[in-house]
Amino acid sequence: DIRHIGGQLVLAEGDSLLELMRILQACGAEALYFSNLYEPAASARDARVQKAFEDFGIPVKRFNSSLLFEPWQIQTGSGTPYKVFTPFWRNASAALRVPAERAKPKRLASFEFRGLTLDALGLLPGKDWHRPFWQHWRPGEQGAMEMLDVFCDGAINGYKEQRNLPDRTGTSKLSPHLHFGEISPMQIWRRLGDLNLPEAAQADLAHYRSELGWREFSHHLLHHFPHSSEHSLNPQFSDFKWLEADPGILQRWQQGRTGVPIIDAGMRELWSTGWMHNRVRMLAASFLCKNLRYHWQHGARWFWDTLLDADLANNSQGWQWTAGTGCDAAPYFRIFNPVTQSERFDPQARYIKHWLPELEKLPVPQVFAPWQNPGLAAQLAPDYPLTPIVDLAESRQQALAAYGAR
Repeated sequence: DIRHIGGQLVLAEGDSLLELMRILQACGAEALYFSNLYEPAASARDARVQKAFEDFGIPVKRFNSSLLFEPWQIQTGSGTPYKVFTPFWRNASAALRVPAERAKPKRLASFEFRGLTLDALGLLPGKDWHRPFWQHWRPGEQGAMEMLDVFCDGAINGYKEQRNLPDRTGTSKLSPHLHFGEISPMQIWRRLGDLNLPEAAQADLAHYRSELGWREFSHHLLHHFPHSSEHSLNPQFSDFKWLEADPGILQRWQQGRTGVPIIDAGMRELWSTGWMHNRVRMLAASFLCKNLRYHWQHGARWFWDTLLDADLANNSQGWQWTAGTGCDAAPYFRIFNPVTQSERFDPQARYIKHWLPELEKLPVPQVFAPWQNPGLAAQLAPDYPLTPIVDLAESRQQALAAYGAR
């Protein structure tokens, strides 16, 4: 697209400031324009770049292209950061003004500069494990807009309820595109505003917009509490007795071999596609932080490595929400029962059987907890673990006892 209107996309590798200065001198640029990033490391780098350019006499223009608000714009009446989502979003949504879409430039200036080729960056994995991704995702701006079209034409109707059912496409699945900047929340918000939805679907629309609000809230918290990517926000958990992670147990959780089908299905969906259904994310996180009682950082690191949509803000706050250690989080003593959750949200076991084909022959009532009928499981699902890596009821009581003793 850039080449089509006369411009050139330059790829460079190395220290950001040095490379930008090199390009500046080569092309004679009169200003530096860039979009903001909000992770602590990126913010520090960008501040360094801005200062150096301005000291050099080059104006710098920075823009918000990935959020509805800058993380520092929404404050309480006393000028402090919000720590509870509902008042944050009430204030933010009332203040939101979505600007009209700007026209794309018709022409870009050209200059001579030899950058790196895409292949020279060596971005593809050495092993051929990434091929399944392309069955599920079309990266890029066009893929993002197509996904938005699909959502607006279908899943937005019934979203509030359908989003909890992992066996279907009941969500927008736009989070990877948002993460990589292939679409902005402003674009999504404008498109949703253009929909002529019936009155019955207005609750679905409001609920989806509130999910965009949670994304904003996560960035708000990361900006004001940058330590939250590594440390619990709730000081009550500073000395909580997390168990030391057993590498073998942790690996079985990562590989979807816990013996608890809904957890394993989610972990295998994650590995195969780079995405996991939100309801199952909560179940997998609850299992790790409460049944196994491992620190949420173990899960956050794995999701950071495997999720396509792993914003530092969203990933950290999502894990802290389920672990009960964050701002406005679910309480630690809220421990999801993965069996009853799968019976409720995957009643025909379609999601489980899709990702765990070794359970295909088990009748539906037994799929949710195969260990309850070990003889049948051994006969019809011999390749699946016969017992979970932890007793659900016993580990729940131990987690509650640890919480009470904190």
